Amino acid sequence: MNLEKPDTLDRQDPEETMPSYQMTEARPPGKPKRYGWLWLVILVLVGLGVYYYFRSRANSAKAASDSAQSPGGRPGRGLGAIPVDAARARKGDIGVYDTGLGSVTPIYTVTVKSQISGYLMQVLYQEGQTVRKGDLLAEIDSRPYQVMLEQAQAGLARDQANLENAKVDLTRYQTLAPLKAIPEQQLATQEATVKQDQAIVQTDQAQIDNAKLDLVYCHITAPIAGRVGLRLVDPGNYVTANDATGLVVITQVEPISVIFPLGEDQLPLIMERMRAGARLKVEAYDREMKTKLAQGWLETLDNQIDPTTGTVKFRANFDNRDGSLFPNQFVNARLLVEEKQGVTLIPTATVQRNSDATYVYLIKPDSTVTVRTITIGTTEGDDTEVASGLVPGDQVVMTGVDKLQEGSKVRVAKSGERSTRGSS
Repeated sequence: MNLEKPDTLDRQDPEETMPSYQMTEARPPGKPKRYGWLWLVILVLVGLGVYYYFRSRANSAKAASDSAQSPGGRPGRGLGAIPVDAARARKGDIGVYDTGLGSVTPIYTVTVKSQISGYLMQVLYQEGQTVRKGDLLAEIDSRPYQVMLEQAQAGLARDQANLENAKVDLTRYQTLAPLKAIPEQQLATQEATVKQDQAIVQTDQAQIDNAKLDLVYCHITAPIAGRVGLRLVDPGNYVTANDATGLVVITQVEPISVIFPLGEDQLPLIMERMRAGARLKVEAYDREMKTKLAQGWLETLDNQIDPTTGTVKFRANFDNRDGSLFPNQFVNARLLVEEKQGVTLIPTATVQRNSDATYVYLIKPDSTVTVRTITIGTTEGDDTEVASGLVPGDQVVMTGVDKLQEGSKVRVAKSGERSTRGSS
């Protein structure tokens, strides 16, 4: 059996044997249609790339922000909360002080002078020495005054002898006068002579006392207790009585006073306290108000207001046993006028101010902050009195307020942990 295909089938035209739909699809497609799909795919890929790029940047920025707000730069507990230091309002006492720049002034200052003239033989003190009242400071040549004393004593002895003789004569005349042995005039004259001799004896005694006083003046002693200054006259010089320069200056340093001015507006309250018998405390600080030098008490005040400055001078006395106050030293005197008790106090660092109000950042129980307007009273050191706006126990932000606003979430730093943000 011949199974071979007819030649006619082998020679058929391929186009004639292909179905009509295949012939249609077999036509070469146009190039623009194929490249259009390719560009569409490229645009989709580019769009996805841009989307993921910006999303990645946004996530990175958020992570950096969260890291900055988290302690140690690591996200974790407290993520998004601003770390701050806080303090609680408390009830306490605060003083009302008036401060004035004053000068340390000795209560007594004496320029020691010689009351007689003569050569200064020796100086018995050391410059800067602290002396007691009555201590011997210097000696003046006493020999001329010793001679004068001896002369006065000799004159007294002579005149006393004359007086005794006159008394004897008077006794005799008083016996003879009743007998008419002598005239009455002679008796009267003798009585006058006795009185005259008695006066001469008294004069001699005064001269002796004066000579003895001069001898005392030859030994110059300290009239007050205090600190001796620099020597003004050296031994061997001739000094005169009441020389303007003097020999040495002594200033009393224990106790010592501070004279300081305060404004006339502060006078009524101070006078009221003084009339009530209050003893007002005064503290002396250095010129920079950093170091407390001494503590004393208000002694008195001047009797008039200085019209050029509108101030009144006050004097406060200090024991000054440690010598912390030195004459003519400038100090800041702080007078405690009143002490307020049982008021609401907060640290001064928590108080914020703007052009409109004084306020604090109050931490609420949900760890968010709110701006609370307050009225402040007395400020003393690190404490400020709150007259209204807060009550004891309220928690306020002390440091880390520069990034806060109404409703900000905060985290109060624990003991030993500090806020990384500065205070405003």
